Amino acid sequence: MGDGNSVTSPAPDQTGDSPNSGSPAALDASKLKITLAKTLKPLEPIETLCFGQTFSDHMVVATHDPEKGWSAPEVKPYGPITLDPQCSCFQYGGNIFEGMKAYLGPDDKIRLFRPDMNMRRMERSCARLALPTIDGDAVLELIKCLVNLDRRWIPKESGYSLYIRPTVIGTRPGLGLTASDHAMLYVIASPTGPYFAKPISLLAVSENVRAWPGGTGGDKVAGNYSPGFLPQRTAAEKGYDQILWLFGDDRRVTEAGAMNFFVVVKRDDEDGVDLITAPLDGTILPGVTRASCLALAGDPEFHKEISMRLHPQEMVYTMRDLAKWSSEGKLLEALAIGTAAIVGHCDRIGYEGKDIVIPGDGMGPVGTAIRKKILDIQEGRTEWKGWGVVCN
Repeated sequence: MGDGNSVTSPAPDQTGDSPNSGSPAALDASKLKITLAKTLKPLEPIETLCFGQTFSDHMVVATHDPEKGWSAPEVKPYGPITLDPQCSCFQYGGNIFEGMKAYLGPDDKIRLFRPDMNMRRMERSCARLALPTIDGDAVLELIKCLVNLDRRWIPKESGYSLYIRPTVIGTRPGLGLTASDHAMLYVIASPTGPYFAKPISLLAVSENVRAWPGGTGGDKVAGNYSPGFLPQRTAAEKGYDQILWLFGDDRRVTEAGAMNFFVVVKRDDEDGVDLITAPLDGTILPGVTRASCLALAGDPEFHKEISMRLHPQEMVYTMRDLAKWSSEGKLLEALAIGTAAIVGHCDRIGYEGKDIVIPGDGMGPVGTAIRKKILDIQEGRTEWKGWGVVCN
């Protein structure tokens, strides 16, 4: 890995030209060029890892030009990128990203968790911001190449992984208020451990909103995140870890911080429990872990495995509902769900000066069972419906 040479590896039947020389080129993973780092970074001890602070030796970069299309992608040593200050990504926030993880299994194989879902969402996010069209399948091939090249950065310990951040930014030069027909794709990777080391406390907020109907809440757009920093700071000053985002005069429950939010509620018919989350109405991010939790909760095979009956429910519910379920002893668990956290346990929700306390001393049986199953799939201890994809 240390010779620093540039290696271009086109597929045997590739000439290097686009199929139609008169049209802009699509992103083509077979044209990948590899420039290896001359000096490799030292690995960090896993106990010192903080989310998004340490990065692997290499990154993937490709650029889009409106006349030529996508350039040949390149794996190159991790480092700064140079952009004109008038680029649209700086002026108008035309940036989208994905969050994924690579895991090293007991068979020494690298796996990604349902990466096709990330790639389809990435394509939709680019379309929503009118960024140049990108082929998610080609991006996935580039990601597989990167994680194989930097596999030494994937921790072997359970609960640890290599977090992958594919990003597309608009790079159109000029201050004109229009969509960017120039873009840059880059993929960086960061070893990471458990996101939350303790239960999560939430402050329910209605004066600020994370997303609104017709907006971009259902896409992984950079601009969805920074407006939440100030409410998050306020919550921390009041002693809470994250925001529980509410919406509308009826205080509908939506998401927790940058995560999907679930509650486990005892059923009146005593036929197990409901696993409830807000519906995908355009304000909720269609998370990969969210979809996986719902799929497991509705699967009789999983019910048999965990000796529990779960009923997945995508429904509108409010803070009044949460308070009522809590007062009736029906609110059993509250869970924050996402790629980074996987499944996190919430122990209290602050609302109008009072706390709704979630019972139990730790994560409950539903959250524990779902988290264990997803981790077993991600880390290659079990095969489940093709969700764990080996990076060959």
